[in-house]
Amino acid sequence: MVLLGGFHHVKLPVSSVHKSLEWYRRVLGLEVAIEFVEDGVLRGVALTDTGQTLMIALREEPERAAGLSGFDPVALAVPTLQALHAWSEHLDALSVEHSGIAEGSVGWLIGGIIDPDGIELRLYTRERRP
Repeated sequence: MVLLGGFHHVKLPVSSVHKSLEWYRRVLGLEVAIEFVEDGVLRGVALTDTGQTLMIALREEPERAAGLSGFDPVALAVPTLQALHAWSEHLDALSVEHSGIAEGSVGWLIGGIIDPDGIELRLYTRERRP
């Protein structure tokens, strides 16, 4: 069997690259790694965290973004329950609504983090519940 090594990136459609870029930077602390400019207009960005452990690409496609509104296509990994508590405090400090910490099927999670297009993101621990 040929091996896979995880995800290279996840691409999400957005209605406004500029609006979503500001939100993903502010809420998740991501920074621009690549800009996709077409005919002189910014149409997409690839964002990464400071440790370069993940990459999320945002592509301006309003119709597709509307189709994902209310759906939760991405759960970002958080190493421990303690780290998840820090995320909860961070979200609270930014006045970003979320579900609070809940038990998931194998760990703990925070859901209900809604981006500007209504796409739900979740933070899920790699640490498992006993």
